[in-house]
Amino acid sequence: MAQQSDLRSAKYQIGQVVRHRLFPFRGVIFDVDPVFDNTEEWYEAIPEAIRPSKDQPFYHLLAENAETEYVAYVSEQNLLPDTSGEPVRHPQVPEFFGDLNGDCYQTRDQITH
Repeated sequence: MAQQSDLRSAKYQIGQVVRHRLFPFRGVIFDVDPVFDNTEEWYEAIPEAIRPSKDQPFYHLLAENAETEYVAYVSEQNLLPDTSGEPVRHPQVPEFFGDLNGDCYQTRDQITH
């Protein structure tokens, strides 16, 4: 889990709804890694022409596309804010978050404190 100081350098925040810059999916951020923190196998599976730098924040998303819901791991350079105001339909959203307020979900911490 990311430390608070690491999150300050991240462009996006936990609870924010984002979309992928290249691929047709969107999701809500539930964790942030200040730099790449996945397997080398995962990284090498990304086509070299679009492989992102490892020294940037990477985001864990409860993601969805037209067909399904899943968990995605995406570099900051490949994300854009999603300002549609549409809720994310991933079934785990209620486990992590409360209400959607604009383009950001309330975190459970915000609800209980």
